[in-house]
Amino acid sequence: MSQVEILPASCPIDISNTFTFSDPFSYHEGASWSSNFLAHELLSSSPLIHTTPESSSAENQDNDETIFSSLPPLFRGHPEIHLRNGIMKASRQAAANETDAESAFFVADLSQVYRQHERWRQHLPGIEPHYAIKCNPDPYVLRLLAALGAGFDCASNGEISQVLDIGGIDPSRIIFANPCKATSFVRSAAKAGVDKMTFDNVDELYKIARVHPKAELIVRILADDSKSFLRLGTKFGASLDVVPGLLAKAKELNLNVIGVSFHVGSSCYDPSTYEDAIKRSREAFDMGKRAGYKFSLLDVGGGFEDAQFETAAIVLTEAIDRYFPDRGDIRVIAEPGRFYVSKAFSLAANIIARRAPMAEFQPECSNLDLECDQPSVMYYINDGVYGAFNCIMFDHQTVHPYVLSLNGSFHIAAAEALALSSVWGPTCDSLDCVCKRVELPSGLEVGDWLGFDNMGAYTMCASSQFNGFERSKVIYTTGGAGGAEVKKVLGEFGGQGHGQG
Repeated sequence: MSQVEILPASCPIDISNTFTFSDPFSYHEGASWSSNFLAHELLSSSPLIHTTPESSSAENQDNDETIFSSLPPLFRGHPEIHLRNGIMKASRQAAANETDAESAFFVADLSQVYRQHERWRQHLPGIEPHYAIKCNPDPYVLRLLAALGAGFDCASNGEISQVLDIGGIDPSRIIFANPCKATSFVRSAAKAGVDKMTFDNVDELYKIARVHPKAELIVRILADDSKSFLRLGTKFGASLDVVPGLLAKAKELNLNVIGVSFHVGSSCYDPSTYEDAIKRSREAFDMGKRAGYKFSLLDVGGGFEDAQFETAAIVLTEAIDRYFPDRGDIRVIAEPGRFYVSKAFSLAANIIARRAPMAEFQPECSNLDLECDQPSVMYYINDGVYGAFNCIMFDHQTVHPYVLSLNGSFHIAAAEALALSSVWGPTCDSLDCVCKRVELPSGLEVGDWLGFDNMGAYTMCASSQFNGFERSKVIYTTGGAGGAEVKKVLGEFGGQGHGQG
């Protein structure tokens, strides 16, 4: 059972106390918050980086630019501001009887992505990150990482197209890291100039020989993924005993094998497993030499967890130094995904319904009453496991709600009484449960808002419109520390004509 986190009344950053409100879903700036509802809680204006020509005041001139005309506006400021601004906008729309006024929404802090990239460069300077876009193919995230010089791990023709359509990204920055591809996808990759691709079976070699004979192949070996929450070895990876045969067949087909890849599994909780995988890679490199190849690429895959990243970096660095001491001609890459985006996205969800015993029928519980150990209140929110919370089912995640607003206020007293509750999604499926047991303030009502952090990985990418519910939209901000750098690199990237499609 988890206990709710109560949002502090004071904002953790130094911001002004003006009451000008920037509508997070429009391209206009300076709309006033006319209602008294929640007005005393508004902490700051949040000027847009993307403004309209009508916004011509001198103080806003340095924000009067459009970076990517095809994308939503990009704000600046702490994400907490935009969570609150979004809630107030929803309240105003609800007062105007607008449909879907209280829709759930994400806030994306792009400075978090930037800081993670800098963290990667600091601890793994010799390993080139290729972002696994299946984790979150958000258009701003892709443009930011492209502008920062990252490569991309693509698993389908659609993902390759999504990257190349941005512009300014050479196909050599893409690895087609799916060992089992449709023939048409391999052919399309050849036409697009994407040459690097993985394989782990003989049939894939025959396929590639027919439609992309100039491909640069990477043999995907089987790694120990028993220390990961999501194991991939049951589906992908050639065991070392079959690698010599695969390399012999590749040689027979006149195919160019350039290196080795592995994946320790998604959400690896024991970084020591990388050491064993590097050792296996060394063996595969030696097999390549005996087969007549000179490998020049080592792909260490993904599985990087934020909390243990520094430990994993040490293990990887030491293992590579141990097994590849003379690697001047070997390029090392990786395929991080959730490492970049997990903490960059938060979700605000509205309580659209509530089921609780009527007061006059509320039983009194004794310490021996086992029924009182069950949730007494059921809250229904407007996103669920068929939407952003699919990560609960597919990614084995546990989410932790916190209160964003309570009875029309952003101030939640620390002494607020708690009640054992459950949280459910909006669909008509009983599987749509977000939290089975969680302590929430007993005063929560329909119309209040819950927040969920760490919602950037494997959430929106797999959401559906089951039961006719729309996917939650995203509000973007350059965020806190690193925000100026985000604006600068995106501005330069867009100024070169990239990312406009």
